[in-house]
Amino acid sequence: MPIGKVKWYDAARGFGFVSNPGDEDVYVGSQVLPDGVTELTPGQRLEYDFAAGRRGPQALRVTVLDEGPRKAKHKYKPAELAGMVQDTITVLDSRVLPALEAGRRPESKEAHQIAEILRTIARELDA
Repeated sequence: MPIGKVKWYDAARGFGFVSNPGDEDVYVGSQVLPDGVTELTPGQRLEYDFAAGRRGPQALRVTVLDEGPRKAKHKYKPAELAGMVQDTITVLDSRVLPALEAGRRPESKEAHQIAEILRTIARELDA
């Protein structure tokens, strides 16, 4: 039985695809999931049997091998993040924008600090 990783799975539509090492991806319908499993997570490892179907390989039996990658937890509460965003807007408006409009870039140290704040906000929003 091959072992592959879930590429994507839509629980509302009841199907998804798992990678098939060395071959095309395998269709996984909700009807072949083990009892109690209603959803698959991208990156989750599965062991499966499959057969050729009309539209390509389809899983016949699936064994879930792990829970998949864990989603990142939020480090900041929404109110804290709101404050960070507001402060960043203020800094961009008062320090960065005037420098850029004057035809120059912010000083390296300040630019690095602002970039790190922007990366932190982006990671938090994306988590």
